[in-house]
Amino acid sequence: MKMTLQDLLAPITPERFFAEFHDRQPLHVEGHPARFADVLDWAGINRLLDMSHVWTETSLKLVLDSVPVPPAQYSVKAVSRDGAQVLQPVAEKVQDWVRRGASVVMNDVDSLSPGLAAVSGALEEAGLGKAQANVYISFQSHKAFHSHYDTHDVWAVQVEGEKIWNIWEGRADYPIPHPIFRGQKQDHHDRAKGALRGQVTLKKGDILYLPRGWYHDALAEAPNSVHIAYGVHSPLGMDVLNILSERALYDPEFRKPLPRQDGSAPAKYALSQQLAALGARLTELSRDPKVLEVLEGFVRDYRFRRGGYDLLAARGAAPAAAAAEPAQGGPRYRVAEPGAKPVRRGNDFGLKTGSGVIPMSYGEVEATAWILARPVVAEADVSAAWPALDASALIARLRDAGVLATP
Repeated sequence: MKMTLQDLLAPITPERFFAEFHDRQPLHVEGHPARFADVLDWAGINRLLDMSHVWTETSLKLVLDSVPVPPAQYSVKAVSRDGAQVLQPVAEKVQDWVRRGASVVMNDVDSLSPGLAAVSGALEEAGLGKAQANVYISFQSHKAFHSHYDTHDVWAVQVEGEKIWNIWEGRADYPIPHPIFRGQKQDHHDRAKGALRGQVTLKKGDILYLPRGWYHDALAEAPNSVHIAYGVHSPLGMDVLNILSERALYDPEFRKPLPRQDGSAPAKYALSQQLAALGARLTELSRDPKVLEVLEGFVRDYRFRRGGYDLLAARGAAPAAAAAEPAQGGPRYRVAEPGAKPVRRGNDFGLKTGSGVIPMSYGEVEATAWILARPVVAEADVSAAWPALDASALIARLRDAGVLATP
């Protein structure tokens, strides 16, 4: 399964996103309820939770009305697959807390299923940084967290139910995961969040983008609510210091001892002079084409490595794994024009292809984006995901335009 940034943002284009919203302001994109049907649903959540050895007191947490539930109250002592002593959640105990209204937080899920990995891949392919995902399951009238900011950009993908988000005017000045930020008390956040900027009701199929440091909190509106928070960690200016530090290893000026300090004016002057010389040398190193080349590669490749295994193909014993069969029967189609993409011109929508733009309704554009994100698709799949559309007519149009073809 593969997705793109265009799939996540449609009908907003990536160009508009980067020009108006990225690192500037929040963005709420409304979507069809089936938009993220292949990313995660209740059955998928249960399948994930049934992977018992994946979960420990750090990877699965419970929170009741903003207060963390002690892991010992929903876990038992166990030995992890690495041989470490851990607390492993127990289904009966977790579900008992859920009956009381506790929220469930499932950390680091971005590589546990093709759907979850597809969203991470779309964000990383767009050059936004490393995308790590947590699942938040909450229930009506029970708030899991007080107003806060995150030390990374947040992409909240609503996959079940609804959730009301309070977006505040305050924004922390580029916080990072360091104790000077993580150690701030709640009364500081309550003062710094400022006035309410607005409320967003995130419905199934919607997505919400929040730049790093933006204050927010959320409350489940429907009886049951599930969203996946993709935290996107971008490369920072501080990473330049690490690269320059590696480069400085080869410069004898940085390997020289600093002047001995005895409290005298000459000693202090000697230290200040050497500091100035090292600062000038760092400026020179930062202009080194090799340093720039390393930095460019670091930023370009700043993503997690996940997936890509095909052991039989590696042995030459079988071709690369074929695309999965569609869930239902009927003729199968594959994307014959990978460059096709939904576009918006004013209030009109369409699909841009090599031979022109195919006019479409907003619902057809949404469904087409969903189709283009799949390796193969059948008419029955489209009908199941988009029951309000004429799936047969849409596939026929895409087939006639050369966008879809039989494998």
